Amino acid sequence: MAFFKFERLEVWKRSIDWANEAMDIAQSLPKEYQYSIGEQLRRAALSVPTNIAEATGRDGEKERKYFFRVAKGSVYEVISLLVMAGKRGNISAEQYKSLRAEANEIAAILTKLGS
Repeated sequence: MAFFKFERLEVWKRSIDWANEAMDIAQSLPKEYQYSIGEQLRRAALSVPTNIAEATGRDGEKERKYFFRVAKGSVYEVISLLVMAGKRGNISAEQYKSLRAEANEIAAILTKLGS
């Protein structure tokens, strides 16, 4: 089976797993936070692997770098939302630490790809 370029990237694979964890958290939020924090968290988490994939489909270097930078921005957005979910008592400190550690590594890779 032929692979798309992004499917070979370790950062894409990691971001898929990371986004999936963030989406699980979004899904588990209480009803009153499903639309506000939950929907924003889902969209931001999905944006990371999606923009990595889009970057690899672009022909120009400038465009590729742009989408890697957008993906990195979405990583930061997810972290901000997770902080808020944590302050509301909706995720454990351990969940947050784990997601933040992986986010830090994904963001570092995206920084290299986007520069």
